[in-house]
Amino acid sequence: MKLSSLIFFSLIIFFSSAFAKVENTIILKVENEIITNFEIKNKILSTIILADQEIDQENINKLKKQAIDYLIQQKLKKIELSKYNFKTNQAQIDNYLNKISFNDTNNLKKKFEVNNVDFQLFLEDLDIGFKWQNYIYRIYSKKIELDEKNINTELEKLIKDKGEVVQYRISEIEIMLNNNSSDQQKLSNIKDQIKNFGFEATALKFSISSSSVNKGDLGWLNANTLNENIFELIKNIQEGEITQPLITANSALFLKLNKKRISKVQNLNIDELRKNLIDQKKNELFNLYSRSLLSKLKNTSLIEYK
Repeated sequence: MKLSSLIFFSLIIFFSSAFAKVENTIILKVENEIITNFEIKNKILSTIILADQEIDQENINKLKKQAIDYLIQQKLKKIELSKYNFKTNQAQIDNYLNKISFNDTNNLKKKFEVNNVDFQLFLEDLDIGFKWQNYIYRIYSKKIELDEKNINTELEKLIKDKGEVVQYRISEIEIMLNNNSSDQQKLSNIKDQIKNFGFEATALKFSISSSSVNKGDLGWLNANTLNENIFELIKNIQEGEITQPLITANSALFLKLNKKRISKVQNLNIDELRKNLIDQKKNELFNLYSRSLLSKLKNTSLIEYK
């Protein structure tokens, strides 16, 4: 059962006190998993802390709907992952924590503690995210693995046909859509997040793409290897600008052009070029299969407002 606009409106009223008094009340059920107002509060406050923003009512209000959407997806992932025996990759979690804390995880923990935010709950969220990545790669491994021969052919054509190559340093934010009237509000909320917290912080917390662990950064990409729709958006904006969302069947993609450069083919590192091309194509496939599976799980799961 999908959440209606009325339910979301009710949730906003419910949380209007800015968490002055937080009790562990059940707000939603996703199959046999519950979402409490404590979890929603924790998600909102952790997002504000990571974005280095002030914890006030205005910032809290801006994050409510995204927090609920995020937690629904997390519960769907958790339910699916419970069918398998994925181990926690502590090294992966530690590496991520070092990235977002600028190698000062202890200081990050202190920020959580000072603001009464449950750091362990945040770590559990990270664990689910990384296990989900491993899960997608495992079940779609044959489809995600690329034919090295085709990659080499593409590179050879690039080297042969082009004296110069236009390259873009791009970041992305990808979000799930519900394919109903709530989508416009969802897109508007993400735009607000980007405006108030920055593109990287928004990617870090709300993007469903595997690039979210790198704050949405996709690295340097060659113009002629980009998806045609993405290229049409990127080529018309300036460095630092953000595209209008690219809408697909069940997702929306925001892109930011960080840098643009023109390089001579003979000056390019071919091994690095090959790696970037492989990573780009794998990322596209990973996101495609992850979106598809999440959408299927959401459509076949019972989601109840309590």
